[in-house]
Amino acid sequence: MANISTSEMRSGSKVMVDGDPCAIIDNEHVKPGKGQAFNRIKLRNLKTGRVWERTFKSGDSLETADVMDTDMEYLYTDGEFWHFMAVDGSFEQHAADETAVGDSMKWLKEQEKYVVTLYNGAPLAVSAPNFIELEVKETDPGVKGDTANGGSKPATLVTGAVVKVPLFINIGEVLRVDTRTGEYVSRATGK
Repeated sequence: MANISTSEMRSGSKVMVDGDPCAIIDNEHVKPGKGQAFNRIKLRNLKTGRVWERTFKSGDSLETADVMDTDMEYLYTDGEFWHFMAVDGSFEQHAADETAVGDSMKWLKEQEKYVVTLYNGAPLAVSAPNFIELEVKETDPGVKGDTANGGSKPATLVTGAVVKVPLFINIGEVLRVDTRTGEYVSRATGK
């Protein structure tokens, strides 16, 4: 594997630390008044999700991780694993466990594309698209006169996620939701 210097590390770079693949969240170069300069790097372990900071001397290098982000389509779940298929024409399928799917579980919709992080051919993490369109499965009925700025109510979507929506939203409507924050954005267009 290739090595990457602390000065070349950017947010999103994947490196090996203590035998585990990690993603760099932040790299801060610190030049104290006395002594050698160093880099304070914030890392996320891709296997466990743990986030921590570590310092490295300027000029140190780390091995790059053999990690690939691949676009895949969500197929189904068998209760234990969530199955994804590559959309690059190979139709290769991968089964992700609960730790790999993580918080994206509440945004999984069949035949939707997700970014699956593969490490040695096994799924490490599943990232939902920033915005997804899901149907409302359950919510209090909308009442005539409810307006967009009149307040909000909880709505359960078909995937099981609960989001706060305006009072005028009814069961069966398709909504556009921001998966990063879990917030309602708008009604889906063209449905």
